[in-house]
Amino acid sequence: MFITFEGGEGSGKSTHARLLSERLSAVLTHEPGGTAVGKLIREALLNRESELEAMSEIFLFAADRVEHMEKVILPALHAKKIVISDRFLDSTIAYQLAGRGLPEDLVRYVNWVSCRGTIPDLTFYLDVPVKEGLLRAQKRGAADRFEAEILAFHERVRDKYLEIARDNPERVKVIESVGSIDEVQARIRKLI
Repeated sequence: MFITFEGGEGSGKSTHARLLSERLSAVLTHEPGGTAVGKLIREALLNRESELEAMSEIFLFAADRVEHMEKVILPALHAKKIVISDRFLDSTIAYQLAGRGLPEDLVRYVNWVSCRGTIPDLTFYLDVPVKEGLLRAQKRGAADRFEAEILAFHERVRDKYLEIARDNPERVKVIESVGSIDEVQARIRKLI
């Protein structure tokens, strides 16, 4: 089974992906940066000093995903393991399509090619009000390139995630990511 966690900044994706992977003895990974090459790409993508064009950004995400698919996700799935990824294709749609305003046909094509046609079996979208999520992210330290974006960018991303969830109710489950970690994790485990 392939499970992904999606959401805006500070929504708790990493925490809840880790907790669920421990519970299920799953392979835990993340995007960008789930491979050695991916770590280098992640640094370029998140570094506030990087002045990337939107087109360069999507192709860097795609390169990271190809490495991730070939070296982590597909081998684990072929070995009949549960794979949990902190971010995957829905992040590209939300951030590059809604956030950056790239053409939909380009974003969907790049996604399809880079994910090798693999769609998660289950996606948890952790929903948190944008301002609250950004405050949580600030508590972790200096903002990365995405966390530093204007509020309207994050609102567009959240709206797109909610649209993805409405359009894919069998796959995408919206989890209200407010309350304690235990309360949110209980909501996730109930659906599992």
